[in-house]
Amino acid sequence: MIIELRTYTFHPGALPAFFEAYGEGPLTLQREILGNLLGYFVAESGELNQTVHLWGYDSLDDRASRRAELAAHPCWQQFLQSILPLLQKQESKMLLPTEFSPIPGSPLTISEGT
Repeated sequence: MIIELRTYTFHPGALPAFFEAYGEGPLTLQREILGNLLGYFVAESGELNQTVHLWGYDSLDDRASRRAELAAHPCWQQFLQSILPLLQKQESKMLLPTEFSPIPGSPLTISEGT
């Protein structure tokens, strides 16, 4: 399994508008298509005005096909257009579980000097 860590940074004061738009159906659509929501969080310290979410995928190919399906959906496209003015930046990182991670998957073996 790979984990995608997505971080969205919003303009100050924009989080309530984002969550209002997101809760009206896009979250359900995203969960149906992407499948494995591991967590969804709001930053409480450090850089604020952020959401951080974790999605699990079987592989990079699995992620690519699911993200393409989501991106092609008209409701998702409409949602994105409505929230783009709220965003400052987006980040996405692919994470591999270590051999001692409680999240199962193809573990990353850490060798000396890494």
